[in-house]
Amino acid sequence: MTHGHAPATPRSTLVVTAHAGDFVWRAGGAIALAAARGEKVTVACLTYGERGESAKAWREGRKLEEIKAIRREEAEKAAATLGAEAVFFDAGDYPLIATPELTDRLVAVYRAAQPDVVLTHPLEDPYNGDHPAAARMALDARVLAQAIGYPAEGEIIGAPPVFFFEPHQPEMCGFKPEVLLDITEVWETKRKAMECLAAQQHLWDYYTDLAVRRGVQLKRNAGPNLGLPHQTYAEAYMRPYPQVTGELA
Repeated sequence: MTHGHAPATPRSTLVVTAHAGDFVWRAGGAIALAAARGEKVTVACLTYGERGESAKAWREGRKLEEIKAIRREEAEKAAATLGAEAVFFDAGDYPLIATPELTDRLVAVYRAAQPDVVLTHPLEDPYNGDHPAAARMALDARVLAQAIGYPAEGEIIGAPPVFFFEPHQPEMCGFKPEVLLDITEVWETKRKAMECLAAQQHLWDYYTDLAVRRGVQLKRNAGPNLGLPHQTYAEAYMRPYPQVTGELA
């Protein structure tokens, strides 16, 4: 009889985004790093960004359902490139309306994914109400998924830490880069995923430049003598809840 330890359950990351492209621009590096470590990554895309984030397709004369199909295909390719699985809600954007039904569907995703980490939008964005709507539902669903009496299938979850990823205009959204994540080793993967999003090609260079700037900040905050690569890429995050730790580091 052979004795042994049961294999450990892989860590799980859940990403909740308003639109089909958001997870790539804002958290593609974190997703790729998690996947490279063998973790499970689930991306919950509440909408395809078909109305407000697909201007190129509308100008080409595409129809709504065609645009949805284009954006879904792009997001699926990007998620696969990063090593994640995408789940689409097709809730409709501009506006994305927070509803009990949508929140309930997110609770089911939480319980199925059993996340160790949650990534989502900040709660402020004066330029795009879909983003804070998604964030609010992500936070509400996280709490409900912990409640043993909440009527949803699956096991209750713990209290996974939440990280807000950087919005497009951080200064206007109350965003401060509290956490700088070094994504240098997976930068080429993130860039390939960005290039899957042809409908928003105008953002490729913007988010490349942002990764470089955050990389400069990462090196400066890490110290001058740690041997970091000359060209370092990073993503910035905020934490809405306290960090729980037994050691200050």
